[in-house]
Amino acid sequence: MAMAPERILGDELMPIYEKLTRGERLGFEDGMTLATTKNLTGVGWLANLERERRHGDRTFYVRNQHINYTNICNKFCKFCSFYAKKGGPEPYEMSLEQVRERLMRYIHTPITEVHMVGGINPRLPYSYYMDLIRTVKEVRPGVHVKAFTAVEIVEIARVGKTTVEGALRDLIEAGLDSLPGGGIEILSDRVHRELFGRKLNGEEWKEVARAAAKLGLRQYATMLYGHIETPEERVDHLIQLRELQDETGHFLTMTPLSFHPEGTELEQIDPPTADDDLRAIALSRLMLDNFDHIKSFWIMNTVPVTQAALWYGADDADGLVQEYEITYAEGDFGNRSQRLTYENMVAMIRSAGRVPVERDSLYHEIVRPEPKRVPLPLAT
Repeated sequence: MAMAPERILGDELMPIYEKLTRGERLGFEDGMTLATTKNLTGVGWLANLERERRHGDRTFYVRNQHINYTNICNKFCKFCSFYAKKGGPEPYEMSLEQVRERLMRYIHTPITEVHMVGGINPRLPYSYYMDLIRTVKEVRPGVHVKAFTAVEIVEIARVGKTTVEGALRDLIEAGLDSLPGGGIEILSDRVHRELFGRKLNGEEWKEVARAAAKLGLRQYATMLYGHIETPEERVDHLIQLRELQDETGHFLTMTPLSFHPEGTELEQIDPPTADDDLRAIALSRLMLDNFDHIKSFWIMNTVPVTQAALWYGADDADGLVQEYEITYAEGDFGNRSQRLTYENMVAMIRSAGRVPVERDSLYHEIVRPEPKRVPLPLAT
């Protein structure tokens, strides 16, 4: 027999349940209740209702490959362990041939999306970015290229002495298919000043998003949490994203990204907890009523937390990834291999009690023939 909502939610969360039942949009105070209540189970229960209303048991994943083309960066964000610095990763700048080699390394692996981001390296010419996309399309014809955060787009426009819209048009002509969500971290002027003042501010980030939407480019959204932001700033970030989505309608997915302090200027901050990860997922699902999908990025959240997140509002487990260099395990700057096999991904989703669905970058379902299982020879 199903448990009554009152037993799970209590007096604190029942008004939010009633709002959701009536199809009403949650406000800032509702978000603060969800962000601060001790009843995380109740928050997850509410988020799961919304998740299952939209997607049932279906959980999406993509066969993707990440390429981080340079870690040379002039923004010096305090939360970043990726950019080259003394005591951290060695500087690198991938040539087009190295990009080609990285793509060829997995050429026999089915991949539908290549995700490319990098540091803000002022030495790279305008043509490099166009050729980067063309190289991917040459090696992987038909692949979806998701590349360049908003801060990279502004740098590309600066180097090319053109507008953001002009740079985006040239990138689209070269083969760009969508934009990833990073570049703003959290929409807070206070946090911007303290942690990443050399990067775009919130309004500048929104202008890039508006330019992308005008040109028909789809985009992903993120929220970096677990550093110095407050619960109020998390909720406000989500409401600002929701308002922007009301305006543009071009965002596909929201991915809350947990901050990992290892190797950053904020190493004194405690690392993320499962409680924080699950709450960020659930809060995103409940506040972003105009976003179809909420993703749990297993590299940052871990596989077990991602499995739990599939019951806390997430309907997407990201992808197979291959290699990822933005967040390093335990500060191990030499270990770039972070991936799940197809079998691992499917098993992860199924063992969490959900149904795996392969998707492309725009959430069209991909149906492939089941891989043939070769019987083991009998022992003699």
